[in-house]
Amino acid sequence: MKRTFQFRTPSSRLGPPQIGPLEERLLEALWERGNATVRELVGSECRDLAYTTVMTTLDRLFKKNLLDRMAEGRAFRYSPRLTREKLHRELASETFRQLLDASPTASLPLSYLVEVLSERDTRLLDDLRQMVEAKRRELEGREPSAAAETDKEKE
Repeated sequence: MKRTFQFRTPSSRLGPPQIGPLEERLLEALWERGNATVRELVGSECRDLAYTTVMTTLDRLFKKNLLDRMAEGRAFRYSPRLTREKLHRELASETFRQLLDASPTASLPLSYLVEVLSERDTRLLDDLRQMVEAKRRELEGREPSAAAETDKEKE
């Protein structure tokens, strides 16, 4: 293996820290609410947490580019930059990239993927096959235009 596998946020490829359980909990609360101040979160979803803990954690999520914030009086109102689905998609994409980069051969991580899918539900293998076929059709549809551009460059 070339390097150690790490779970990273999508804000940078240079090695930002992983999303911790508290950060994930606050992101979930913000996805449910849409936006909130620290006081609103501490008063409802996060009654068991200190105000300063929530404030610091939201600030970290903001610095990781996962939250937007707007001044509201002497406080900030935070909202997620990405939907839950978009963040999961980006994290999964980054995870697959790291897995492929860390393996000496691309077929090894792909074989792991096939194994995990078949353990969970064999219908997922059919879904994977359909996705691969659809992507191949999409890429084949693009090839003629890419070839035409290459021909123009040669002239």
